[in-house]
Amino acid sequence: MAYVVGEPCVKCKYGDCVDACPVDCFYQDEDMLYINPAECIDCDACVPECPVDAIFPADENAPYDETQTKHVAPYYIWLGETFAYSDENRVTDKVEVDHGPDWDESKAT
Repeated sequence: MAYVVGEPCVKCKYGDCVDACPVDCFYQDEDMLYINPAECIDCDACVPECPVDAIFPADENAPYDETQTKHVAPYYIWLGETFAYSDENRVTDKVEVDHGPDWDESKAT
């Protein structure tokens, strides 16, 4: 079961997870990072690196946040499955990640 990036990554995109990934399965759009489920090897390396705990196994529900109605795993699993993965939006190094407007330097490593 692949990992999924959830709501805490939206508008932040720290990128620590990208550096930890041994198979370069992270991609980005304007709002968040994505893990390609076809490339993820379930190694768990990215999970502890995320400063906002946005990465979870695709078979688990994300922690529910009453302020975010879509902060549940099925929605983010669907986003990851429908995202247009391409070499143009692949990120293989933290410096390639375009931080979002909610990026907080105090949480960055």
